Amino acid sequence: MIDRDLRDNDEANRLFRAILTARDNVEIVLRRMNEAGVLGRFVPEFGRVVSMMQFNMYHHYTVDEHLLRCIDVLSEIERGDNEEFAVANELMRTIQPEHRDLLYIALFLHDIAKGRVEDHSTAGARVARRFCPRLGLSAAETDTVAWLVEQHLTMSSVAQSRDLSDRKTIENFSAVVQSLERMKLLTILTTADIRAVGPGVWNGWKAQLLRALYYETEPVLTGGFSEVNRAQRVAMAQAELRAQLNDWSAQEFDAYVARHYPAYWLKVDVSHKATHARFVRAAAAAGKRLATSVGFDAARGVTELTVLTPDHPWLLSVIAGACATTGANIVDAQIYTTTDGLALDTISITREFDQNEDEARRALRIADAIEKALRGDLKLPDVVAKRAISKGRIKAFAVEPEVMINNQWSNRYTVIEVTGLDRPGLLYELTATLSKLSLNIASAHVATFGERAVDVFYVTDLFGAKIESATRHAAIKRALLNVISPSGEARPARAVFGATSG
Repeated sequence: MIDRDLRDNDEANRLFRAILTARDNVEIVLRRMNEAGVLGRFVPEFGRVVSMMQFNMYHHYTVDEHLLRCIDVLSEIERGDNEEFAVANELMRTIQPEHRDLLYIALFLHDIAKGRVEDHSTAGARVARRFCPRLGLSAAETDTVAWLVEQHLTMSSVAQSRDLSDRKTIENFSAVVQSLERMKLLTILTTADIRAVGPGVWNGWKAQLLRALYYETEPVLTGGFSEVNRAQRVAMAQAELRAQLNDWSAQEFDAYVARHYPAYWLKVDVSHKATHARFVRAAAAAGKRLATSVGFDAARGVTELTVLTPDHPWLLSVIAGACATTGANIVDAQIYTTTDGLALDTISITREFDQNEDEARRALRIADAIEKALRGDLKLPDVVAKRAISKGRIKAFAVEPEVMINNQWSNRYTVIEVTGLDRPGLLYELTATLSKLSLNIASAHVATFGERAVDVFYVTDLFGAKIESATRHAAIKRALLNVISPSGEARPARAVFGATSG
């Protein structure tokens, strides 16, 4: 009985919009409609993604299940009773009332074009432009929903893979969102989208990165006005940490605060700040300038290794190489430098054992390898070369290798983005290759989405200048593609040239 006439019926569409944007039990009703086959018949585009598997290690659910869970998370954000979503909770209360429905509709549509040859964000925006008028949305409202669908990955990508302390990052992002209201909507949508991917995907790191990106961009969009300016946010972050360290004297705490740059206070969540503070304090008490510690993140299912050591250009490469010698696979890295010349790095690696006791013994072996490598007692190239690369992961998944070099993403640095199939030792090989190419890595942003690694490096030449030469760009791309291509052979056809100033 659900045919084109019913899909074109104004009253039927009014009723469906009321269901989709209801304030209570919206996810339950949509789920029952989906199980009965009604949802896929009334919205044929949704029917195309029902039970559609996503063949990767990042998404835990079929496409339709993910979309329904997104709606449920948005309802939770609207209730405002979950502190995990503190920023989104607050923004939900400040958006224009007429935009509330647009968020629900955009979330329902954001992945609806998955499975097509074309990029699903672009195709999804086109679906939104056809579908929204059915629900009675105006041209302006339709444009907002289509924009949210098209840009739904942008904020997550920028937050996790760009240097948020780089002014150009913020200017470029503000050029995409264009208005404070759109940024609010995108922040809420991004929060719900990440949380609904699967258990452990949403965490304190990502929440803090989205918060930092939002508040760094806000003054640009408002002509300098911000509800909470940068200095206030740094002070608030320090006050949060002070409450956690109530056994520290004021003098000791002030001395520790002075060791960190503003970017650290804005990008690290409070639980990791407290862990870092106690770790640095213990290292100082033991008279160590090189120290490691081990922790576990149960929600994400990873083991965290924190390293304190004097900073130097090859540091990340050495740490990554030490991990590679033990077979540890790095899935995330948070890298910071203190004002007194030390590096404070937290490396997340995939777990190998279910029991914490067994995993702790493994992690301590990895930490010991890192310390040996940093002291120069471990010959990394020789040891890494002896380890066999697991072919199982390469056979099971295919990620097209890609290298992008861009001089427009930063005023000071050339930005290199490398995408490929993740494997143990990949980060070491990439960083070692960059160093061999006489490039200084100013900052690195390491992220893994299931089997897909996205590593971004902010680099200069040995004189501190951007890499302007097209010939040099081609050489860098060729070398990095040799590293990330499964066959070990460069594939220059996939080398994507970003906009450059040279």
